[in-house]
Amino acid sequence: MRNYLKANLGMTYIALCIILWSLIPTVAKFAQNGLDHHQYLFYSSIVSFLSIFIVSLFQKNFKEIFTYSKKIFLVLFALGFLDFLYYLLLYYGYNHANGLEVLVIQYMWPIFIVFLSLVILKENFTKKKLLSLALGFLGVSLVITKGDFTSLDFSQIDVLLIVMLGAIAFALFSVLSKVVKVDATNAVMIYFFSAILYSIITVSTYSTFIMPSSKDWVSIIINGAFINGISYLFWIKGLQLFDASKVAPYLFITPILSAFFLILFFDEEILSIYFVGLFFVVLSGLVNSLKSKS
Repeated sequence: MRNYLKANLGMTYIALCIILWSLIPTVAKFAQNGLDHHQYLFYSSIVSFLSIFIVSLFQKNFKEIFTYSKKIFLVLFALGFLDFLYYLLLYYGYNHANGLEVLVIQYMWPIFIVFLSLVILKENFTKKKLLSLALGFLGVSLVITKGDFTSLDFSQIDVLLIVMLGAIAFALFSVLSKVVKVDATNAVMIYFFSAILYSIITVSTYSTFIMPSSKDWVSIIINGAFINGISYLFWIKGLQLFDASKVAPYLFITPILSAFFLILFFDEEILSIYFVGLFFVVLSGLVNSLKSKS
């Protein structure tokens, strides 16, 4: 009974995370006019760090940080780099390749979670999980291609391989975060603090520091505080309570929700293929949730 309640709580955290992450394209669309991806990531990381810092103070967990060993800090900063690398390479991909192609590659990271969980966490891998992932990826592909797979020519394979590297980095971040035995709030806070340091390097090297406009600040605050801030607490806590490889199929709901939010806020065209894709995503989750016979 206790394990059942923990699993349900973990799934609730994951669901909240999925809803927040599905808002990324909508919020980013409002903010990309005045800032490049280096600058946007830099300011978002600052807001994310401050948001989690406040949560840590409220929970009275901040003092625990001073008990961490150098080894723990090294691990947390390494995980922070993996998370930072994912967004850096993802934004690079959207700036240099076809968006549909990048989105297909981006959502390979739930698949990488399953295989990395098998290797690193020694979780069970079954044909049911493989089928579930295949159905989920099919559903996502139908939505983002609008049913026309010929639109994906993958001519810029070098850029897409970079995006795939980012997807692997985030999958590795998610799997390794499951085995970090420190307070989740403090861990996420350190991830974002490290992202600020890494962003300072990339902005200094490849961009310039500018002050965002008031419109940009609205998107930065929403993205930093909730979409890439509080959502990470839900994600880490969810992974600590729920089988990491079981989480992967449900993550395919994120781009489906993203499509619906874009339709809602930007009056984009509604196609029947979206509902076909949603069917495969739901079927993916149902297949994964079915109990195996003894």
